[in-house]
Amino acid sequence: MSPFPLQTEDHWAPQPGTDPARAQLMWFMLLGDHPEVAELVRIGQDRLAGLDGLDLVPQEWLHMTTLIAGFSDEVTAVQVDAMASQARRFLARVPPVRITLGRILYHPRAIMLDARPHEALEPVLKAVQDATRIATGREGQLYHEPWMPHITMAYSNMARPAAPLIQALGRELPRQDVTITSISLIAQAPEHMWTWHRVADVQFQG
Repeated sequence: MSPFPLQTEDHWAPQPGTDPARAQLMWFMLLGDHPEVAELVRIGQDRLAGLDGLDLVPQEWLHMTTLIAGFSDEVTAVQVDAMASQARRFLARVPPVRITLGRILYHPRAIMLDARPHEALEPVLKAVQDATRIATGREGQLYHEPWMPHITMAYSNMARPAAPLIQALGRELPRQDVTITSISLIAQAPEHMWTWHRVADVQFQG
């Protein structure tokens, strides 16, 4: 992922292989209720305030995308319950995960906080991949390969030079340690922006 894109793109424009008219089931680590995450994002968003071409993510929608389980119309209610049950079984052996935020990642379609170390979150990814495969017979899909855990602070909504955004925000925010204790299965609405609702919450209990 390039640290310095030259040009931004419209995040909300349909991407190849996607269908914006269909809802999706996804595994998200929801972080809006973590005060340290909210404060760090606020600092970054304050630096970006007033710059055109960005949709700043509200606190309640802050999240870390982990796995796309599939389109909602291809997964039955029984399979959804089985996914959550399997995830609880696997994550009962995984302890809460400590990550560090502060490094900024730039992408043509988004500005993000890197979540390090990446390998600390790999047991969570494996658990929901296994749960999804066992329950639905589907492998699930990573939003980006290789998986790069991150929290999006702002989405780009237009094409524009990226340099003013990079100059305003810089490369680092104050380092902040965060403990992740759960992951949620969410249903992503087939509409603009980031609207979703929770289907199931799974705690890390190792």
